Amino acid sequence: MSASLPLRDVQLPASPAWWPPAPGWLMLIALILLLLAIVAALAWRRRRRRQQWMRVFDQEIAAVNGAPSELAIIASLLRRAARQARPGSEALRDDAWWQHVDPKDTLPPAQRNLLAEGAYRPHVDAAAVADVRAWARARYLALLQERRR
Repeated sequence: MSASLPLRDVQLPASPAWWPPAPGWLMLIALILLLLAIVAALAWRRRRRRQQWMRVFDQEIAAVNGAPSELAIIASLLRRAARQARPGSEALRDDAWWQHVDPKDTLPPAQRNLLAEGAYRPHVDAAAVADVRAWARARYLALLQERRR
């Protein structure tokens, strides 16, 4: 070799830019965004459906005057929800009906008697009706959600 040739250092190429990312990263980001959009749409639909069910329940209750008629409407709403959850359950009576509507036995017997079929209720305590309404609202929603599972 000749001494007249200049020596040059090895030079590395410039580091790659961080943007735009490689196509694989773009596809991964697009997939994640798509999954998030699907989850958000399903959650929105579920929330809207629950609100619609609660609106129907509240409208039916608001349309009646007096505690006895309100209790009758609550019982019919529970029967309707039970029928949608499990067709044929509207024909159940007494203990079989309560086993389906309240399987965990969360409603106290005194309030359960208010919803009993054919019970004569000339005067009903407003607080007891409010408790039954709150329980029935939650149970109505739970029964309607059972049909989706």
